[in-house]
Amino acid sequence: MLNTQRDSPVCRTALGALSGLWQDGIAAFRGVPLAAPPTGERRFAPAAPHLEWAGVREGTHHGPIAPQGASRLRVAMGDFARPQSEDCLTLTIWTPALDDAKRPVLVWLHGGAYTTGAGSLDWYDGSVLAREGDIVVVGVNYRLGALGFLHYPGISDGNIGIGDQQAALIWIRDHIANFGGDPECVTICGQSAGGGSIAQLLMTPAARSLFRRAILQSPPLGEPPNAAARAAENGERFLEILGLARASDALERLRALPATEILAAQRQLILSAAKPGAGHLPFAPMFASALSPEAYLDAIADGGAGKEILIGGTREEMHGFFAVDEAMTSLDESRLATLAAAATGDASTIEPYRRRRPQGSPMDWFADLLTDRRFLRPSWVLAAGIAKRGGKAWSYRFDWSPPNSPFMACHCIEIPFVFGNWATQWPGAAMLAGGDAKEMELLSKRMRRSWINFVRNGDPHHDGIPAWPAHQGGTNKYMSFNGKVAVGDWE
Repeated sequence: MLNTQRDSPVCRTALGALSGLWQDGIAAFRGVPLAAPPTGERRFAPAAPHLEWAGVREGTHHGPIAPQGASRLRVAMGDFARPQSEDCLTLTIWTPALDDAKRPVLVWLHGGAYTTGAGSLDWYDGSVLAREGDIVVVGVNYRLGALGFLHYPGISDGNIGIGDQQAALIWIRDHIANFGGDPECVTICGQSAGGGSIAQLLMTPAARSLFRRAILQSPPLGEPPNAAARAAENGERFLEILGLARASDALERLRALPATEILAAQRQLILSAAKPGAGHLPFAPMFASALSPEAYLDAIADGGAGKEILIGGTREEMHGFFAVDEAMTSLDESRLATLAAAATGDASTIEPYRRRRPQGSPMDWFADLLTDRRFLRPSWVLAAGIAKRGGKAWSYRFDWSPPNSPFMACHCIEIPFVFGNWATQWPGAAMLAGGDAKEMELLSKRMRRSWINFVRNGDPHHDGIPAWPAHQGGTNKYMSFNGKVAVGDWE
């Protein structure tokens, strides 16, 4: 992006001054520290406040991203390469002006199964939203994998990454006014693991007081997070891989290990736990006790009572994971029945999906079943539950995909349309290949206006789409974003 003004923008905060750069008329600040570096003695410790600094801190370059391996969806989304370091707790901020206009604030929490990604990736460039909506956009980097979600008594409570996000919200409360933002009008928006993180933040009283609204894109709410006992079992297996199980000095030795060894052990544990359709992740947010799926959604809805929520997913979430997996593309009827029974307890649950997609394959039917159970159905149940408790909730489904794409309307495909940068920041995204540019830009414009309106006013409707009904008792409608935008009914 172009540096369109002569002098670099400088923002003065209580911590110190930051220099940024002009990005097509938007002031961008990169690598803004939200907490002290979680290194050395701070590895596996909660985020600590960052110290003040003297002079003007350079904020024109992205800082490192959290240590991580490759994304599971890189074939569909494209890939990225960034320097990695545990000193990763930073924000990226886009603002139209450094004034006292008190603009609404949109905070982005990235996805990646709690093990990959970063809020500072170019995929999530917030300049278009900031310029079109006259809002402040903030991307958050938080700790991932074992470094952010290991649970083991005496080492880590298992929710450090969520704590990093809460620390980011506290930082925004305290400093975003210096960037032209309104700390009393904050919307958090997250996709996939970012949406799951928002669910956790809604259930945390100290965190949910830090934001007014929430947008959950493809949150994986079909299965509750690990309970503490199960998370501790995962933690013990992780320590066993490293040869540290039950060692009296395990924490000290863990803090001395190179991050590469942490990542290698993390990968080994994840691979050992991986099964087709498995929903539980070894490193993810956890609860003190086990919850049923119904109780989990009720707990989130209780936390969202009185808030404004926009929530939804994509029509074929799971095709992004399965379309290039030979074990899934070659799925036969016998194996399909086994997988359906393992996922739901009853092989016959696959039958409605055969009828819905009569020309489909066993892979299509299993992917549709998991999409419904893991993403779509829980999202509208949650929306209905929040509305029942006095909140306001709107549902959407993203149904667009390029003609004949094997990925269909897959997990993550809506993100380029929300950020309005599909043509500039997603050149390697196979999931977008073959799409019509005019159709894509019109669809992106409609989504951007809805998301911006929600951030500004708490209502995603605008005059470029049909009337978008909020959830009400007995009425569960959603907005379908496709070449034609239309209202649909959840089945």
